[in-house]
Amino acid sequence: MGIAVGIDLGTSNSVVATVIEGQAVVLADAEGRSVHPSVVAFGYGNAVVVGHRAKQQLAYAPENTVFSAKRLIGRRFNSDEVDRIRRMVAWGVAEGPHGDARVRVKGKVYAVPEISAHVLAHMKGIAEQATGQAVDGAVITVPAYFNDQQRQATRDAATIAGLKCLRIINEPTAAALAYGYGQAHKQHIVVYDLGGGTFDVSVLRLDGELFEVVSTAGDTFLGGDDFDGAICDHLAEQLKAQTGLDVTGNHSARTKLLEAAERAKKALSKVNAVAVKVPGLGRDPAGNPIGLQTPLDQGTVQRLVMPLIQRSFAVCDEALTEAGLTPGQIDHVLLVGGMTRFPLVREAVGHYFQKQPLDHLNPDQVVAQGAAIQAFALTAYSDRPAAVLLDVTPQTLGVRMVGGFLDPIIPRNSSIPTEMGKTFTTAHDNQGEVRIQVYQGESRIAAENELLGEFILSGLRQAPRGEVKVKVSFSIDADGIVKVSAKDLETGRSVETTLQASSNLTQAEVEELKFDELGF
Repeated sequence: MGIAVGIDLGTSNSVVATVIEGQAVVLADAEGRSVHPSVVAFGYGNAVVVGHRAKQQLAYAPENTVFSAKRLIGRRFNSDEVDRIRRMVAWGVAEGPHGDARVRVKGKVYAVPEISAHVLAHMKGIAEQATGQAVDGAVITVPAYFNDQQRQATRDAATIAGLKCLRIINEPTAAALAYGYGQAHKQHIVVYDLGGGTFDVSVLRLDGELFEVVSTAGDTFLGGDDFDGAICDHLAEQLKAQTGLDVTGNHSARTKLLEAAERAKKALSKVNAVAVKVPGLGRDPAGNPIGLQTPLDQGTVQRLVMPLIQRSFAVCDEALTEAGLTPGQIDHVLLVGGMTRFPLVREAVGHYFQKQPLDHLNPDQVVAQGAAIQAFALTAYSDRPAAVLLDVTPQTLGVRMVGGFLDPIIPRNSSIPTEMGKTFTTAHDNQGEVRIQVYQGESRIAAENELLGEFILSGLRQAPRGEVKVKVSFSIDADGIVKVSAKDLETGRSVETTLQASSNLTQAEVEELKFDELGF
């Protein structure tokens, strides 16, 4: 028997942890590094490198180096989010056979779960090297606001990597578990999770070993990458003003500026001003090299990123409203994600919630530690009481109505397990069947949400419109499995289906993509 681990599969960085002698311990690689870039680089032939080595390649081969792939996972190719990603990266984004977004590198197209699988396999290898034991299974964390397709894509990534996915849990829930397990807290806490690519905020009620999510809200396109991008845009403007060089569309130069922006952001967490120097961004008409030299101070960065921080508080407003609480009624605020190390973020969060955030937990590691605690609880015997996790459904579930509108059945932030239903009538005279189309999302326009599945209830009595009644019922179990049924209230005849979330990969495709023991 091997060990079980917890993996925080992040947009920018990933972390792996396991429970050793009752404590959740973050595992480091041979160089002592515990946080690993979620970067996958393709070299000569089939060579694939991951993590720190891969990130080194980003500066000189950005078209072959995939970063922030998590922002693509489970997304449709024709979505606005994918269009934004396509403009940001040097590698290609292609449309898959099922309408999904895929990664194109060196003329080859990869499913996004395959890219994430390389990161998971890397984390598995680090854990095995650090412990000297085989890793059999993992609890993997995802943003609370991930929809069913994104969660299934993460499960498929684990399968491709040769990992048994014991459970998918939400990042804020994992962080709360690391904070409160065994502490007998009785309080309301907020987990403010600002990572590399996504932002989540969750309100939880802790009562001993009960961890109940009261509400959650998020923005899957707000994170440290966007802070770096805002600073990078400023540097690009400075470069153009100084030299006339426009690097729009020049991915190599943009990558260098982006790396400089990230370094400057980190440095400005400790000092008031820095001098940014980036050589080799282009050449003038005479062939002389062009670089950037410009000062950057905290005030300028504050002006650049404050709109992003304010976006996060709009999400906090949502979560607190759903929970029926005010910022002053929150007992503690737990910061998660590397961007919460930025002093401006910490200061703004403290001002919003009217209290200083907790600072005794490592924001980069706490999610993986919570996942490790859950993995241990699922696989090992312990005389300590098990934590009870009560979660919510992050997005509304509903059915498409005549006219293309979504009629909600289970609103977002409903506690699960749950069961809800509504009664509908036929829309046309002599209508013999109804097609039930199930969507997930917050838009009133059904087509702007994610289609989870559809089925037909036939054999209805021929009658004038509005006379025949059909009850549609939804149920979600503790594992998030959704079942939908439709019942003809006149005859009692019903039909039911279990909605199997799809990552746009078939099971056969997932099996075919599985790595061998070398990891690719």
